[in-house]
Amino acid sequence: MTSREALIQYWGFTHFRPMQEEIIQSVLDGNDTLALLPTGGGKSICFQVPALCLPGICIVVSPLIALMKDQVSNLNKRGIKAMNVISGMTAREVDVALDNCVFSNYKFLYLSPERLLSDMVQMRIERMKVNLFAVDEAHCISQWGYDFRPSYLKVADIRKYHPQIPVLALTATATSVVRDDIQEKLLFKKKNIFVKSFERKNLSYVVFDEDDKQKRMLDILKKVSGSAIVYCRNRRRTQEVAQYLTMNNIKADFYHAGLKTDMRSTKQEAWINNSLRVMVATNAFGMGIDKPDVRTVIHLDVPDNLEAYYQEAGRGGRDEKTAYAVLLYNRFDIDELKNRVTQNFPELKIIQTIYQALSNFLQIPVEGGEFNTYEFDLNAFCNQYNLNAYTVTAVLKILELDELITLSDAIFIPSRIKIKIQSFDLYNFQVQNPQYDHFIKTLLRSYEGLFDTYTNIHEGEVSKRAGVTIHETMNTLRYLSKADVIEYLPQTDKPQLQFLHARIPAKDLQISRETLELRKQRYIKRMQAIINYVSQNHQCRSMMLLDYFDEKVLHRCGVCDYCRERNKLDLNDVEFENITMQIKEKLNGSSLTIEELIGSLNFKHDEKLLAVINWMIDQEKLKLNSNSKLELIRD
Repeated sequence: MTSREALIQYWGFTHFRPMQEEIIQSVLDGNDTLALLPTGGGKSICFQVPALCLPGICIVVSPLIALMKDQVSNLNKRGIKAMNVISGMTAREVDVALDNCVFSNYKFLYLSPERLLSDMVQMRIERMKVNLFAVDEAHCISQWGYDFRPSYLKVADIRKYHPQIPVLALTATATSVVRDDIQEKLLFKKKNIFVKSFERKNLSYVVFDEDDKQKRMLDILKKVSGSAIVYCRNRRRTQEVAQYLTMNNIKADFYHAGLKTDMRSTKQEAWINNSLRVMVATNAFGMGIDKPDVRTVIHLDVPDNLEAYYQEAGRGGRDEKTAYAVLLYNRFDIDELKNRVTQNFPELKIIQTIYQALSNFLQIPVEGGEFNTYEFDLNAFCNQYNLNAYTVTAVLKILELDELITLSDAIFIPSRIKIKIQSFDLYNFQVQNPQYDHFIKTLLRSYEGLFDTYTNIHEGEVSKRAGVTIHETMNTLRYLSKADVIEYLPQTDKPQLQFLHARIPAKDLQISRETLELRKQRYIKRMQAIINYVSQNHQCRSMMLLDYFDEKVLHRCGVCDYCRERNKLDLNDVEFENITMQIKEKLNGSSLTIEELIGSLNFKHDEKLLAVINWMIDQEKLKLNSNSKLELIRD
């Protein structure tokens, strides 16, 4: 099967998106490949298509559990056998899943990087017929990246089991330093990178210094029709802003990771179908959603870094039509960003206190808990121990980065069952317990593969088909599980926290001060970059973003807030640069009245000169001193 045939057969597309085909061919040629595609650029196709063209199974490493589940579900719907191994699965479930990948014709196995730490996983991968290693969110492997995860450093270890199999690393955002680091850490045989331009020509970046941000948001949404996302930093504010918009006759709802799974799905579906216009959300919303017609993305709070902002803003205008990415800020936001440095890097004593509380909350004894997974309710934990949620979140992140725990967002894991006994023994059980015969037959008719693997079930459907109540269904499932006929694992939609090492006494917990300080300095550097982005108004926004990602362009975007003001001057770039350069030279170390300045410049059109001078004053490049003379404002 060729790559184009696979695309047509499984996705119904006749053409690839820009750069996808070149990346796929590189992989099919057996080359280690790094692919940088912006948000919405179609990264998953780049590993799914070649994996279907080659015999064997593709190992996909990703930190985004919800995204893994969505991709596995979509592949299965297309008739492609795929499975994931995620937090919340029992050791027996993982064991069965890995065996199926070794002995059955599965094409994709999705794993979190933490799972690669397990000897059981590595031993099974060694026995699999692997055709490709795909590493999603590959910037996480670099200590220079904005979301570094130490567990990603272990990814390269699995290459030793299949040294001839290529690696495809994918990410949406990476500076040149991070790109080099990714290829080095993943042991690329030779450098090989495909980079699609980060430029979004249809996306207008706009920044407003605004005290009343909600009112400005409302004005924008009234002026720009169509679907929109409004990002807020905390969960409570999403609800307040959604209510504010609703009161002002704009159909809006709120979304965050703390909502139950079915509620999140309902809200998301309403927004995708345009029965809901605006989704007010935390950054938990938008990942993996390919909605092309988003006209506006508004940030009511300044994100921690430009990488996060670029990804979130990039969810607008994927249909290549005009869209707006608006960031609203004021001086309080800048102060809050700076204060967050201290909050994100608490003292060791605070880390030890929260680690002790966490162990008590989950009832983990000293030297216990290794590789155990627990349902974790952040709000309940904070309330029980009277802890600040932001501080707890920061400490959990530090514990993750030190590979002590791993924490997933709330995900829905449906109920699963597997028949534990052989078919002959099951028949004997049905004969000896006729009251359960009809129920067991219903299960066997409703679901395939119950003897071979853990199978998702829906208790409501089972009860209808068996002609019993849902209460009776669950009681029967529990009884059959207790009788060792089946294994029954009820559904959950809580966040999953896993201890990667046995619990130690809190006083013995040590975090490298040097490592923590290094992370802190890199955090500050990225924070300063986004502060510069919002506070500067004398450069094209798109050029600023592209420069941050080490992409040099010589032309303005023409559609950002800076460029729109520039366009009003009715001057081409050469004329504009010539005039501004002359003005700066004349005012370098001196001051002149407007009339003196215009008279000293060699330019025919005084009205254009005056327009540039006024523009430079508005952009705070020039100022009038107490003597009504123009002076340069130094950057």
